[in-house]
Amino acid sequence: MKANKIMTIRLLLSLVILFGFTSCSKKTDSKGGSRATGWKVNDKKGGFQYASKFKKQATGPGLVMVEGGTFTMGKVADDPMHDWNNTPNQQHVMSFYMDETEVTNMMYMEYLDWLKRVYPPDQENYKNIYEGASPDTLVWRNRLGYNETMTNNYLRHPAYAEYPVVGVNWIQATEFSIWRTDRVNEKILEEQKYLKKDAKVTDVTGEKVFSTEAYLATPSTAMGGDDKIVLKRGQGRGAIKPTAAPAAGGAGATNTQGNSPKNVYAQRSSGLILPEYRLPTEAEWEYAAAADVGQREYNVYKGQKKYPWSGSYTRSGKRQVRGDQLANFKQGKGDYGGIAGWSDDGADITNKVKSYPPNDFGLYDMAGNVAEWVADVYRPIVDDEANDFNYYRGNVYEKNKIGDDGKVELVTAETQKYDTLPNGKIIAKNFPGQIAQVPVDEQETYLRQNFDKSNNKGYRDGDKQSTRYFKFGASEDGDEKGKLKDNQRMYDSPMHNVSTDSLGNMVRKYDKSNKRSTLVNDNVRVYKGGSWRDRAYWLDPAQRRYFPQDMATDYIGFRCAMSRVGAKADKKKRPRN
Repeated sequence: MKANKIMTIRLLLSLVILFGFTSCSKKTDSKGGSRATGWKVNDKKGGFQYASKFKKQATGPGLVMVEGGTFTMGKVADDPMHDWNNTPNQQHVMSFYMDETEVTNMMYMEYLDWLKRVYPPDQENYKNIYEGASPDTLVWRNRLGYNETMTNNYLRHPAYAEYPVVGVNWIQATEFSIWRTDRVNEKILEEQKYLKKDAKVTDVTGEKVFSTEAYLATPSTAMGGDDKIVLKRGQGRGAIKPTAAPAAGGAGATNTQGNSPKNVYAQRSSGLILPEYRLPTEAEWEYAAAADVGQREYNVYKGQKKYPWSGSYTRSGKRQVRGDQLANFKQGKGDYGGIAGWSDDGADITNKVKSYPPNDFGLYDMAGNVAEWVADVYRPIVDDEANDFNYYRGNVYEKNKIGDDGKVELVTAETQKYDTLPNGKIIAKNFPGQIAQVPVDEQETYLRQNFDKSNNKGYRDGDKQSTRYFKFGASEDGDEKGKLKDNQRMYDSPMHNVSTDSLGNMVRKYDKSNKRSTLVNDNVRVYKGGSWRDRAYWLDPAQRRYFPQDMATDYIGFRCAMSRVGAKADKKKRPRN
């Protein structure tokens, strides 16, 4: 009997001790103890600081989430020409965000207004910035058509505010995306009290401009190094959004004597700063436009859709709007919008965004209205043997330029560079306040297996390394002995050139050769989707065309995308929904 009592007491003591250890373990975890060292994370006295309360990436302005997945890229419903241009191949894209609508005139006008205020065109240092970003309004002109109303009004008149912007070339669309990234992150940091309130309006000048990458690299030099604008976070951290939390510290944070950290800038580890806005890749755009998710059952798609919507027709079958067109496109010769009193698609040129139903991802006008630029350099094939994950042709890897003082070098009004395009238009290559970029070199490429040079636009595309003319040891661009002749190049496109004479006058040199075999080169980009000028054939998301990146039209616009960091999806999967 006594032995049983002793055993019972020992058992109870063992349970108490075990419970005590378990409680201590939970208590340590709740206080942010590191699983690596057991040290306290986010200790107010200092040490390792991390955004441990981060939940998920916040959705940027104008964006909707597109959950990634696998799909057949390049599979067109109609291919009467049996074009090599659309060989079906299996691809996978990661989850990303995309603009709900095309970028509108009002959105682009906000960009132009900002450029005009910050970089006044009447100042010599900035005279080409605003003009270089302005859309080409002359794209509306036609030798045998009267379109001066659109030439004079389409971009700026409020009647067209919510219509998609056109006349923007690929380079301008890319620069808009960079500007948008900086303005969105600037607002986020202002709300979290890392930047002075309203400085983005009241204090911004050409010498004091916020750049996301410059802030992350050297916060103290951002906004012209004005410490009255770029704030160090101390006490009073302010309200934090539920989707993201700033780090209590970060790289370069200063330890303090007190109850809260001070001298802290936002870092990538803060979880606040959004990834960059950019043009979507061709694979992303096609995947988002097809929206096969609406035909999914379990882990398979139930057939291939011909258009971004279900069904094989361009007209709605719903009772209330039966017969209405589901996109803005050209129905036939001379038929841009139907007859008076009964309009097929409600438009003759472009139409207001959101005028037609969205696809199953919630994206509007992924067919019709305007075709859209994507990021890729055009080649006739998509090389799925080389890559079938986040496919993209156009990578040019660069790195931050380091000055003589060992610090990153920021662009100034004096060091800003411009490009003179083949058509004579002058466009800024970078802007004051940004970090100067240079191509990656042997320090980054030596003995690497995944890439070996900065410019990868022509990788496995039929260039000289892929042809019988390849000469071992010749330079990438060819030298006197190894240089390819024009008739040996797979992509033998015209070589127009613009230069200036000794007096500064522009000299345009046209390539008048009649032996050129193609229009394809490293400066032509893919554009996707049909437009108000196109027949229904081009509404198929898999169709692809190309156009010079420095030229604009009245039927090509664009929308932005943003990569998603973290989980592929927000919700757990269920069998059907």
